[in-house]
Amino acid sequence: MSVDDSRPIWIQLVDTFSHNIVTGKWPAGSQIPSVRELAIDAGVNPNTIQRSLSQLDTAGLTVTERTQGRFVTSDLQKIARKRSELAARATSSHIATMVSLGIGPDEAIELIREGWKNLSTHKGS
Repeated sequence: MSVDDSRPIWIQLVDTFSHNIVTGKWPAGSQIPSVRELAIDAGVNPNTIQRSLSQLDTAGLTVTERTQGRFVTSDLQKIARKRSELAARATSSHIATMVSLGIGPDEAIELIREGWKNLSTHKGS
């Protein structure tokens, strides 16, 4: 994980873990790695991991079974809502960047089409 010094690490971890859930890296209903494992992988204090996971619990993306560990929610609608939220945030960031560069909607859309086409071409190789 690359750390962005402008944002607290625990918030960055919430974003990373949310991404793992919405992309299926951590599938719905699956058990997620332990706090200890995640702390070692991320190179952070277990308390930081716990704070991030507590936020996912609050958001309803994970559930804790006291004797069995923590699991990704089986509620696919919650996961879909989070995916939409992350996509909207990325879109807003992209639009702000395009505006700051003086690029209008038509040119931005064309750049997205080109980028999408290039990405699709490279994935097939």
